Amino acid sequence: MAHSIHVTVNGQPRTGDVEPRTLLVEFLREDLGLTGTHVGCDTSQCGACVVHLNGTAVKACTLFAVQADGQEVTTIEGLAQNGQMHPLQEGFKEEHGLQCGFCTPGMVMAAADLLESNPSPSEDEIRHALEGNYCRCTGYHNIVRAVQYAAEKMQEREPQPA
Repeated sequence: MAHSIHVTVNGQPRTGDVEPRTLLVEFLREDLGLTGTHVGCDTSQCGACVVHLNGTAVKACTLFAVQADGQEVTTIEGLAQNGQMHPLQEGFKEEHGLQCGFCTPGMVMAAADLLESNPSPSEDEIRHALEGNYCRCTGYHNIVRAVQYAAEKMQEREPQPA
């Protein structure tokens, strides 16, 4: 029996009828067409499906869509603003933080959560924050540099106290 859900996704109200067993990642990809959120392992191990639920990074393969009813979801598609890449997206590009790109949306979303709570993380803090996200291509060095790049850019954009 389908349940009607109402969620705000990337700032837009969205509705859908979902089966109780439908995962949030499936709802985002299949019902809403937001294919930036990837399904990697189906066991919540890889982090390719990370999105923000009410501002906190979560693995969308671990939640049922009905659990997001009434909540706010941000996907990788929602990070860019007014046609401008988020500093993390820019950082992954500038620092060559991706190769195949499959893990990148989840990495970016996990890193965005980190930078929200820790605007100037150390290399160790970045590596620790990304422990739940696997990349099979890069060795993580450029990913860490991409997050450091974004942290610096975000600090530059913050208004300085008078």
